[in-house]
Amino acid sequence: MREVTFIKNNEERWKTFENLLHIDQVADPDQLAELYIELTDDLAYAQSHFPGSESERYLNRLTVKVHDEIHQTRKEEMGRFVTFWTRELPEIYAIRQKELLYSFVVMILALSIGYLSQSSDPDFVRSILGDQYVNMTINNIETGDPMAVYSSHRQMDMFLGITFNNVRVSFLIFVFGLLTAIGVGFILIQNGIMIGSFLQFFNQYDLMGESLRIVFIHGTLEVSAIVIAGAAGFVLGNSFLFPGTYTRSRSFLKGAKEGVKMIVGLIPVFITAGVLESFVTRYTGMPVALSLAIIGLSSFFILWYYVWLPQKIKRSQFNLEPPSEGTALVQSPLSNTTTNGSQL
Repeated sequence: MREVTFIKNNEERWKTFENLLHIDQVADPDQLAELYIELTDDLAYAQSHFPGSESERYLNRLTVKVHDEIHQTRKEEMGRFVTFWTRELPEIYAIRQKELLYSFVVMILALSIGYLSQSSDPDFVRSILGDQYVNMTINNIETGDPMAVYSSHRQMDMFLGITFNNVRVSFLIFVFGLLTAIGVGFILIQNGIMIGSFLQFFNQYDLMGESLRIVFIHGTLEVSAIVIAGAAGFVLGNSFLFPGTYTRSRSFLKGAKEGVKMIVGLIPVFITAGVLESFVTRYTGMPVALSLAIIGLSSFFILWYYVWLPQKIKRSQFNLEPPSEGTALVQSPLSNTTTNGSQL
């Protein structure tokens, strides 16, 4: 590989590294350690193939700066817990918006398939939800309480069972990423078809509005979490198929680490969804305004934490303040522009 090609292939990644070092916050030690490994690999390549070049000198300076930053960063357990939720997770979602979009699109397509299939075949839902559940729901509709299923179990037992099942489904979707995007898509399609056929089943009894109002009290968080788990699965599967400038094994480990963090970050969402389904959804006669308020707040949180906040963090990382006067500069080997750093 020629030096100019080596630089072109890695320029954006190196700039991202520089931006990370310039953020006016204590950097995450794990992220710095991973950054240090990547830079030392690049430096070793430059030393072997382009000894004495500007790219070698540049990478040496940047690597030493990261090394110094690692030794200056102290691990504080409580601070680490807070930054995981306030910065680390949103930063992951900031670079994984594409996977989130893919997962959302697959879910919408699957939901549409389930809805249309139930429209053309009134018995389709039985093959998805089973005769027992469908017959029970029809009986509830005929007795005037179509959502009685949500009040037919003890609240705590229902909460534990629902929360465990939701966490299990999210990990299942993620693990299916080992089968690449096809495995993740398969699970997402299963869930989407189930939801779509369920909604159309109620629509056939003129209960679409009521089913949406009641089910999505908890379903807003639940379905959103499934979509996000799908994104984590896509991250895992794509990390092996499309390693980019990393080795395939390192790309896979990086994707697995990010995906696990995305799944762990969903646990509070599943717990909240379980609380709502077990303790709130059962009150099917609650005021419509209250139901809509819960659904609205849930939707706002999902959009704020998983879309708006990551985008804000991403913009802040690429719109940094210019270096202050008197600060030493590191010269990029690609252009005449300079970036803030230590001169070695």
